[in-house]
Amino acid sequence: MAQAVAGLKGESGKDLHVIGSGELVQTLMHHDLVDEYRLMINPILVGSGKRLSRGDNDPKMLRLADSTISSTGVVIATYGTADG
Repeated sequence: MAQAVAGLKGESGKDLHVIGSGELVQTLMHHDLVDEYRLMINPILVGSGKRLSRGDNDPKMLRLADSTISSTGVVIATYGTADG
């Protein structure tokens, strides 16, 4: 799977987006194939949930590229890699 995505990234064309597939995102993160993260932060506190990372990746510094707040208070934050 990671090899196929790496091949697609090398081609010209539009961006690739992953919506709602934690396992796929974690695999792409592990292979350093994610260029940008768009996180939707909901104003709800819960006691548990799914993590973005499995914990098997090296820490990665991100830079805030953009942010907006929806009418319901959801923060939509776009982060790029600090080295990219």
